[in-house]
Amino acid sequence: MKPHIPTLISRKRDGEALHPDEIRALVDGYVAGDVPDYQMSAFAMAVFFKGMTAAETAALTRSMLESGDVFQHPAGPPIVDKHSTGGIGDKVSLILAPLVAAAGCRVPMVSGRGLGITGGTLDKLESIPGFGVNVDLDQAAAQIADLGVVMMGQTERFCPADKKLYALRDVTGTVASIPLITASIMSKKLAESLDRLVLDVKYGSGAFMKTEKDARTLADAMIAVGQEMGVEVHALLNPMSEPLGRAVGNALEVIESIECLEGGGPADLRSLVLDLAEVIVDIDRPALEKLLDDGTARERFDGLVAAQGGDPAALPKLGEIHAAPVVCEVLAEDTGTIASADAGLLGQAALQLGAGRARATDGVDPRVGFDRLVKVGEPIHQGEPLLRIHAAGKVDAEMAEALVDQAIRIEA
Repeated sequence: MKPHIPTLISRKRDGEALHPDEIRALVDGYVAGDVPDYQMSAFAMAVFFKGMTAAETAALTRSMLESGDVFQHPAGPPIVDKHSTGGIGDKVSLILAPLVAAAGCRVPMVSGRGLGITGGTLDKLESIPGFGVNVDLDQAAAQIADLGVVMMGQTERFCPADKKLYALRDVTGTVASIPLITASIMSKKLAESLDRLVLDVKYGSGAFMKTEKDARTLADAMIAVGQEMGVEVHALLNPMSEPLGRAVGNALEVIESIECLEGGGPADLRSLVLDLAEVIVDIDRPALEKLLDDGTARERFDGLVAAQGGDPAALPKLGEIHAAPVVCEVLAEDTGTIASADAGLLGQAALQLGAGRARATDGVDPRVGFDRLVKVGEPIHQGEPLLRIHAAGKVDAEMAEALVDQAIRIEA
């Protein structure tokens, strides 16, 4: 017998815990079109104000992940993945996925696109000529068997409940709900049929969670869901007060990722990649470092690019392929030490340049962004560059420069 949906909404509004079967009926009915948007909106608002228990959140997550296709893996090496809650200059996935595959794990990474100031892995990958992110599950399975890694977008039949519910939350003021955020993230990740998952939970001006306390609350909720569903989940909390690495923008971040895959790149980027990787692989940190330094991880990345239709020979030429019409430096007006490089404002600058999208339907410009960013704590002399802007035009560059001037503070 189907539950009476208005009664379920009323009970949740009053703070009652719902049975997993009731949550399943609600989600299944919503995907089938039997539960209309206005009822699901009311339910989401009830959850926003009253929350959910760990068991309820796990039931919502399971119902959402099982609303469509899930990965099926044969017996073999561990199935692992990483999820970041988003940030500025966060290109970790591009390095971590091939590195972890080279370390002997299988990585079925389903990623998303950027929205607002937060960049998206798929947009970065698509700045590689020919790279295709639209991979079906059969193709993904074959590629994982051959290469150990796939980096793909969400298919139509992959967590359709999440896709539908997120669009509804976005227009009803219910995005910022810990249980709904948790179910959205974990349904997509656990539909990959993982053994281990590491979460990179960001906090600060360039992150969705502004405080460490809020980030811990979200991390704990996602770990609890993992435990309820029998998946080993680790969470690392990381500040996003300044951008990660020295580059922000799609092609520019791929270039920086390749530097890291070749044993170089910014120290903060390399360190975070290793921090996240070492908790989901079966080898130690020195062995992971060796895979970066000896070219093994880079070779795996080249194989990934080739397998998904891209041209590995184009990788060293990305800077030329995506050369922006206007490239200019922003110079320091004072001498001293970099006291702050506000990630939120720098993300706004990148968005202004066209590196991100204000609406889901917007396009992105792979050429634009900035690189050679100074890092907090580094010395600077008057007249030296704080960063280099890559813009589609002079007006865009000037608007971005105004935000950079606000974002970067120098102390004598």
